[in-house]
Amino acid sequence: MGKLAVYKYLSFMMLVITILVTVFIIMGLFGGYANPATNTALALTVFALPLLIIIDAVLLLFWLIRRRWYWAAIPGVTILLCIPYIGTIYQIGAFRSDGAGKPGLNVATYNVHVFGREMNGYKAGDILAMMKSNEVDILCMQEYMEQSGDKNNSENYLNYFSSMAKGKSDMVIFSRRYPIIDSKLIDFGHTNNSAMWADIDVNGRVFRVFNVHLETTGVNGALHAADKMEAKGQIVERNAVLRAIYGSYTRGMAIRGQQADIVAAEIESSPHPVILCGDFNDVPYSYVYRKMKGDLTDGFKEAGKGFMYTMREGKKKFRIDYIFHDDELEGYNYRTLNVTYSDHLPVLMRISF
Repeated sequence: MGKLAVYKYLSFMMLVITILVTVFIIMGLFGGYANPATNTALALTVFALPLLIIIDAVLLLFWLIRRRWYWAAIPGVTILLCIPYIGTIYQIGAFRSDGAGKPGLNVATYNVHVFGREMNGYKAGDILAMMKSNEVDILCMQEYMEQSGDKNNSENYLNYFSSMAKGKSDMVIFSRRYPIIDSKLIDFGHTNNSAMWADIDVNGRVFRVFNVHLETTGVNGALHAADKMEAKGQIVERNAVLRAIYGSYTRGMAIRGQQADIVAAEIESSPHPVILCGDFNDVPYSYVYRKMKGDLTDGFKEAGKGFMYTMREGKKKFRIDYIFHDDELEGYNYRTLNVTYSDHLPVLMRISF
Protein backbone atom coordinates (compact mmCIF):
# COMPACT_ATOMS: atom_id res chain seq x y z
CA MET A 1 0.00 0.00 0.00
CA GLY A 2 2.92 2.36 0.72
CA LYS A 3 4.28 2.07 -2.82
CA LEU A 4 0.85 2.55 -4.31
CA ALA A 5 0.32 5.68 -2.22
CA VAL A 6 3.66 7.09 -3.34
CA TYR A 7 2.84 6.26 -6.95
CA LYS A 8 -0.53 8.00 -6.73
CA TYR A 9 1.04 11.01 -5.04
CA LEU A 10 3.71 11.36 -7.76
CA SER A 11 1.10 10.98 -10.49
CA PHE A 12 -1.02 13.65 -8.82
CA MET A 13 1.95 16.04 -8.58
CA MET A 14 2.81 15.45 -12.26
CA LEU A 15 -0.78 16.22 -13.17
CA VAL A 16 -0.65 19.45 -11.16
CA ILE A 17 2.60 20.41 -12.93
CA THR A 18 1.04 19.57 -16.30
CA ILE A 19 -1.94 21.82 -15.63
CA LEU A 20 0.26 24.67 -14.32
CA VAL A 21 2.56 24.51 -17.36
CA THR A 22 -0.49 24.55 -19.64
CA VAL A 23 -1.87 27.61 -17.87
CA PHE A 24 1.42 29.48 -18.13
CA ILE A 25 1.82 28.58 -21.81
CA ILE A 26 -1.65 29.92 -22.58
CA MET A 27 -0.77 33.08 -20.65
CA GLY A 28 2.41 33.38 -22.71
CA LEU A 29 0.53 32.96 -25.99
CA PHE A 30 -1.74 35.84 -24.98
CA GLY A 31 1.07 37.88 -23.44
CA GLY A 32 1.52 39.82 -26.66
CA TYR A 33 -1.90 41.38 -26.13
CA ALA A 34 -0.88 42.79 -22.75
CA ASN A 35 0.58 46.28 -22.80
CA PRO A 36 3.78 45.98 -20.72
CA ALA A 37 3.17 49.43 -19.26
CA THR A 38 0.00 48.25 -17.53
CA ASN A 39 0.36 44.45 -17.27
CA THR A 40 4.04 43.64 -16.88
CA ALA A 41 3.59 40.15 -15.44
CA LEU A 42 1.48 38.86 -18.34
CA ALA A 43 3.74 40.54 -20.90
CA LEU A 44 6.79 38.82 -19.38
CA THR A 45 5.32 35.33 -19.78
CA VAL A 46 6.11 35.51 -23.50
CA PHE A 47 9.81 35.20 -22.69
CA ALA A 48 9.28 31.92 -20.85
CA LEU A 49 7.53 30.22 -23.77
CA PRO A 50 10.55 28.32 -25.19
CA LEU A 51 11.34 26.76 -21.80
CA LEU A 52 7.67 26.05 -21.06
CA ILE A 53 7.20 24.31 -24.42
CA ILE A 54 10.22 22.08 -23.74
CA ILE A 55 8.80 21.16 -20.33
CA ASP A 56 5.42 20.50 -21.94
CA ALA A 57 7.02 18.12 -24.45
CA VAL A 58 8.72 16.22 -21.59
CA LEU A 59 5.38 15.97 -19.80
CA LEU A 60 3.74 14.66 -22.97
CA LEU A 61 6.42 11.97 -23.21
CA PHE A 62 5.95 11.10 -19.54
CA TRP A 63 2.20 10.53 -19.88
CA LEU A 64 2.65 8.57 -23.11
CA ILE A 65 5.15 6.26 -21.42
CA ARG A 66 2.72 5.83 -18.55
CA ARG A 67 -0.05 5.19 -21.08
CA ARG A 68 -2.28 7.79 -19.51
CA TRP A 69 -3.77 8.90 -22.79
CA TYR A 70 -6.32 11.29 -21.27
CA TRP A 71 -3.62 13.16 -19.32
CA ALA A 72 -1.30 13.10 -22.35
CA ALA A 73 -4.00 14.98 -24.25
CA ILE A 74 -3.39 18.09 -22.11
CA PRO A 75 0.25 18.73 -23.13
CA GLY A 76 -0.49 17.36 -26.60
CA VAL A 77 -3.21 19.90 -27.31
CA THR A 78 -1.10 22.64 -25.71
CA ILE A 79 1.78 21.94 -28.08
CA LEU A 80 -0.61 22.13 -31.01
CA LEU A 81 -1.71 25.56 -29.79
CA CYS A 82 1.96 26.59 -29.77
CA ILE A 83 2.60 25.79 -33.45
CA PRO A 84 2.09 29.42 -34.61
CA TYR A 85 4.58 30.59 -31.97
CA ILE A 86 7.10 27.85 -32.81
CA GLY A 87 6.88 29.02 -36.42
CA THR A 88 8.29 32.41 -35.40
CA ILE A 89 11.57 30.85 -34.25
CA TYR A 90 11.84 27.72 -36.39
CA GLN A 91 10.80 26.92 -39.95
CA ILE A 92 11.34 23.67 -41.85
CA GLY A 93 11.59 25.65 -45.08
CA ALA A 94 11.37 22.61 -47.34
CA PHE A 95 10.36 22.99 -50.99
CA ARG A 96 10.35 26.81 -50.87
CA SER A 97 11.30 28.79 -53.93
CA ASP A 98 14.19 31.25 -53.68
CA GLY A 99 12.36 33.75 -55.90
CA ALA A 100 15.11 33.73 -58.52
CA GLY A 101 13.95 35.31 -61.77
CA LYS A 102 11.01 37.11 -60.21
CA PRO A 103 11.02 40.91 -60.25
CA GLY A 104 11.59 42.36 -56.83
CA LEU A 105 13.93 43.87 -54.28
CA ASN A 106 16.74 42.46 -52.16
CA VAL A 107 16.20 44.01 -48.73
CA ALA A 108 18.55 44.00 -45.74
CA THR A 109 18.44 45.32 -42.18
CA TYR A 110 21.48 45.52 -39.93
CA ASN A 111 22.29 47.00 -36.55
CA VAL A 112 25.97 47.72 -37.17
CA HIS A 113 26.82 48.66 -33.56
CA VAL A 114 28.44 51.97 -34.68
CA PHE A 115 30.99 49.91 -36.64
CA GLY A 116 32.74 49.15 -33.35
CA ARG A 117 33.61 52.90 -33.21
CA GLU A 118 36.44 52.22 -35.60
CA MET A 119 38.59 55.08 -36.87
CA ASN A 120 39.81 53.62 -40.16
CA GLY A 121 36.56 52.74 -42.00
CA TYR A 122 37.60 49.16 -42.74
CA LYS A 123 34.66 47.50 -41.00
CA ALA A 124 32.19 49.84 -42.69
CA GLY A 125 33.85 49.02 -46.00
CA ASP A 126 33.65 45.28 -45.36
CA ILE A 127 29.93 45.55 -44.59
CA LEU A 128 29.42 47.47 -47.82
CA ALA A 129 31.28 44.77 -49.75
CA MET A 130 29.01 42.17 -48.15
CA MET A 131 25.93 44.08 -49.27
CA LYS A 132 27.34 44.33 -52.78
CA SER A 133 28.01 40.60 -52.95
CA ASN A 134 24.39 39.94 -51.96
CA GLU A 135 23.13 42.53 -54.47
CA VAL A 136 21.17 44.39 -51.79
CA ASP A 137 18.79 46.99 -53.24
CA ILE A 138 17.48 48.51 -50.00
CA LEU A 139 19.58 48.65 -46.83
CA CYS A 140 18.27 49.81 -43.45
CA MET A 141 20.97 50.41 -40.83
CA GLN A 142 20.66 51.08 -37.13
CA GLU A 143 23.42 52.41 -34.87
CA TYR A 144 25.02 53.78 -38.02
CA MET A 145 28.10 56.01 -37.73
CA GLU A 146 28.68 58.39 -40.60
CA GLN A 147 32.28 59.30 -39.83
CA SER A 148 35.10 56.83 -39.15
CA GLY A 149 38.12 58.98 -38.41
CA ASP A 150 38.74 61.04 -41.52
CA LYS A 151 36.62 58.72 -43.72
CA ASN A 152 32.99 59.53 -44.49
CA ASN A 153 31.08 56.26 -44.61
CA SER A 154 28.09 57.78 -46.38
CA GLU A 155 30.25 58.96 -49.28
CA ASN A 156 31.66 55.45 -49.58
CA TYR A 157 28.20 53.82 -49.51
CA LEU A 158 26.85 56.26 -52.09
CA ASN A 159 29.37 54.96 -54.59
CA TYR A 160 27.17 51.86 -54.70
CA PHE A 161 23.76 53.05 -53.50
CA SER A 162 22.26 55.88 -55.53
CA SER A 163 20.02 57.37 -52.79
CA MET A 164 20.17 57.83 -49.04
CA ALA A 165 17.68 59.05 -46.43
CA LYS A 166 18.72 59.98 -42.90
CA GLY A 167 16.71 59.85 -39.71
CA LYS A 168 18.57 60.57 -36.51
CA SER A 169 22.35 60.43 -36.75
CA ASP A 170 22.38 56.64 -36.25
CA MET A 171 19.54 55.78 -38.66
CA VAL A 172 19.80 55.55 -42.44
CA ILE A 173 18.09 53.96 -45.45
CA PHE A 174 20.03 53.35 -48.66
CA SER A 175 18.50 52.54 -52.05
CA ARG A 176 20.62 51.19 -54.90
CA ARG A 177 18.57 51.41 -58.09
CA TYR A 178 15.50 53.42 -57.20
CA PRO A 179 15.14 57.05 -56.07
CA ILE A 180 14.03 58.03 -52.58
CA ILE A 181 11.37 60.66 -53.15
CA ASP A 182 10.40 61.47 -49.56
CA SER A 183 11.37 60.59 -45.99
CA LYS A 184 10.42 61.34 -42.40
CA LEU A 185 11.99 61.02 -38.96
CA ILE A 186 9.78 59.41 -36.30
CA ASP A 187 11.13 60.92 -33.11
CA PHE A 188 10.47 59.12 -29.82
CA GLY A 189 11.37 62.09 -27.65
CA HIS A 190 13.85 61.83 -24.78
CA THR A 191 15.70 58.73 -25.94
CA ASN A 192 18.52 57.84 -28.30
CA ASN A 193 16.22 55.51 -30.21
CA SER A 194 14.03 56.48 -33.14
CA ALA A 195 12.41 55.34 -36.38
CA MET A 196 12.05 56.71 -39.88
CA TRP A 197 10.50 55.96 -43.23
CA ALA A 198 11.48 56.59 -46.83
CA ASP A 199 9.26 56.47 -49.91
CA ILE A 200 11.06 54.66 -52.72
CA ASP A 201 9.88 54.88 -56.33
CA VAL A 202 10.29 51.48 -57.97
CA ASN A 203 9.54 52.00 -61.66
CA GLY A 204 6.54 54.18 -60.91
CA ARG A 205 5.29 52.20 -57.92
CA VAL A 206 6.00 53.71 -54.51
CA PHE A 207 6.86 51.65 -51.43
CA ARG A 208 7.20 53.06 -47.94
CA VAL A 209 10.19 51.50 -46.19
CA PHE A 210 10.33 51.82 -42.40
CA ASN A 211 13.57 51.59 -40.45
CA VAL A 212 13.05 51.13 -36.71
CA HIS A 213 15.30 50.98 -33.65
CA LEU A 214 13.29 50.59 -30.46
CA GLU A 215 14.38 51.07 -26.86
CA THR A 216 17.12 48.74 -25.66
CA THR A 217 16.53 46.17 -22.92
CA GLY A 218 18.64 48.01 -20.35
CA VAL A 219 20.23 44.75 -19.15
CA ASN A 220 23.71 45.59 -20.43
CA GLY A 221 23.54 49.00 -18.78
CA ALA A 222 22.66 47.47 -15.41
CA LEU A 223 25.50 44.93 -15.72
CA HIS A 224 28.02 47.59 -16.74
CA ALA A 225 27.01 49.75 -13.76
CA ALA A 226 27.57 46.78 -11.44
CA ASP A 227 30.98 46.10 -13.03
CA LYS A 228 32.04 49.72 -12.50
CA MET A 229 31.04 49.58 -8.85
CA GLU A 230 33.03 46.39 -8.33
CA ALA A 231 36.03 47.91 -10.12
CA LYS A 232 35.94 50.74 -7.58
CA GLY A 233 36.04 48.20 -4.76
CA GLN A 234 32.39 48.60 -3.80
CA ILE A 235 30.41 45.57 -2.67
CA VAL A 236 27.63 44.68 -5.10
CA GLU A 237 24.99 42.28 -3.85
CA ARG A 238 23.60 39.81 -6.35
CA ASN A 239 20.02 40.56 -5.33
CA ALA A 240 20.62 44.24 -5.97
CA VAL A 241 21.93 43.47 -9.45
CA LEU A 242 18.93 41.26 -10.21
CA ARG A 243 16.55 43.98 -9.04
CA ALA A 244 18.37 46.51 -11.23
CA ILE A 245 18.18 44.20 -14.25
CA TYR A 246 14.47 43.55 -13.66
CA GLY A 247 13.75 47.26 -13.22
CA SER A 248 15.72 48.22 -16.33
CA TYR A 249 14.13 45.51 -18.43
CA THR A 250 10.54 46.19 -17.42
CA ARG A 251 11.09 49.92 -17.91
CA GLY A 252 12.48 49.19 -21.39
CA MET A 253 9.48 46.98 -22.17
CA ALA A 254 7.07 49.77 -21.31
CA ILE A 255 8.98 52.31 -23.42
CA ARG A 256 9.20 49.93 -26.39
CA GLY A 257 5.46 49.37 -26.15
CA GLN A 258 4.82 53.12 -26.43
CA GLN A 259 7.24 53.40 -29.35
CA ALA A 260 5.61 50.44 -31.11
CA ASP A 261 2.23 52.17 -30.80
CA ILE A 262 3.66 55.27 -32.50
CA VAL A 263 5.21 53.31 -35.38
CA ALA A 264 2.09 51.15 -35.81
CA ALA A 265 0.00 54.30 -36.25
CA GLU A 266 2.42 55.53 -38.93
CA ILE A 267 2.23 52.18 -40.72
CA GLU A 268 -1.57 52.18 -40.70
CA SER A 269 -1.66 55.68 -42.18
CA SER A 270 0.74 54.83 -45.01
CA PRO A 271 -0.75 55.43 -48.48
CA HIS A 272 1.78 53.00 -49.97
CA PRO A 273 2.61 49.30 -49.49
CA VAL A 274 4.90 48.94 -46.48
CA ILE A 275 8.22 47.18 -45.92
CA LEU A 276 9.22 47.28 -42.25
CA CYS A 277 12.79 46.64 -41.14
CA GLY A 278 14.65 47.09 -37.92
CA ASP A 279 15.90 46.19 -34.50
CA PHE A 280 12.85 45.85 -32.23
CA ASN A 281 14.85 44.70 -29.18
CA ASP A 282 11.98 42.32 -28.46
CA VAL A 283 11.10 38.70 -29.12
CA PRO A 284 8.37 37.16 -31.29
CA TYR A 285 4.85 37.12 -29.86
CA SER A 286 5.61 40.04 -27.55
CA TYR A 287 3.40 43.13 -27.45
CA VAL A 288 5.96 44.98 -29.59
CA TYR A 289 6.08 42.18 -32.16
CA ARG A 290 2.28 42.05 -32.41
CA LYS A 291 1.84 45.83 -32.67
CA MET A 292 4.59 46.25 -35.25
CA LYS A 293 3.44 43.32 -37.34
CA GLY A 294 -0.23 44.28 -37.41
CA ASP A 295 -1.54 43.07 -40.78
CA LEU A 296 1.96 42.72 -42.24
CA THR A 297 3.65 39.41 -43.05
CA ASP A 298 6.59 38.17 -40.98
CA GLY A 299 9.22 37.40 -43.61
CA PHE A 300 10.75 34.58 -41.60
CA LYS A 301 7.46 32.71 -41.17
CA GLU A 302 6.89 33.08 -44.90
CA ALA A 303 10.33 32.31 -46.29
CA GLY A 304 12.72 31.37 -43.50
CA LYS A 305 14.48 28.10 -42.76
CA GLY A 306 15.82 26.51 -39.59
CA PHE A 307 16.28 28.12 -36.19
CA MET A 308 16.34 31.91 -36.43
CA TYR A 309 18.17 34.26 -34.10
CA THR A 310 19.74 37.65 -34.76
CA MET A 311 21.70 38.33 -31.55
CA ARG A 312 25.16 36.90 -32.09
CA GLU A 313 27.06 37.19 -28.82
CA GLY A 314 27.11 34.73 -25.94
CA LYS A 315 23.94 32.83 -25.07
CA LYS A 316 21.57 35.56 -26.23
CA LYS A 317 20.18 33.58 -29.16
CA PHE A 318 17.06 35.67 -29.70
CA ARG A 319 15.35 36.96 -32.81
CA ILE A 320 14.96 40.69 -32.26
CA ASP A 321 15.70 42.00 -35.80
CA TYR A 322 12.94 41.65 -38.39
CA ILE A 323 11.74 42.28 -41.91
CA PHE A 324 7.95 42.47 -42.36
CA HIS A 325 6.12 43.41 -45.52
CA ASP A 326 2.68 44.23 -46.89
CA ASP A 327 0.58 41.13 -47.59
CA GLU A 328 0.26 42.03 -51.28
CA LEU A 329 4.00 41.34 -51.63
CA GLU A 330 5.77 37.97 -51.60
CA GLY A 331 8.91 37.07 -49.69
CA TYR A 332 11.69 34.64 -50.54
CA ASN A 333 14.99 33.45 -49.10
CA TYR A 334 14.76 35.03 -45.64
CA ARG A 335 18.11 34.54 -43.92
CA THR A 336 20.86 35.90 -41.71
CA LEU A 337 24.56 36.12 -42.56
CA ASN A 338 27.01 34.63 -40.08
CA VAL A 339 29.40 37.56 -39.78
CA THR A 340 31.11 39.15 -36.76
CA TYR A 341 31.01 42.87 -37.55
CA SER A 342 28.40 43.57 -34.84
CA ASP A 343 26.64 42.01 -31.87
CA HIS A 344 23.69 41.58 -34.27
CA LEU A 345 23.44 39.56 -37.45
CA PRO A 346 22.26 41.14 -40.71
CA VAL A 347 18.85 39.96 -41.94
CA LEU A 348 18.20 39.68 -45.69
CA MET A 349 15.31 38.62 -47.89
CA ARG A 350 13.95 39.06 -51.40
CA ILE A 351 10.59 40.74 -51.78
CA SER A 352 8.69 40.26 -55.01
CA PHE A 353 5.69 42.24 -56.25
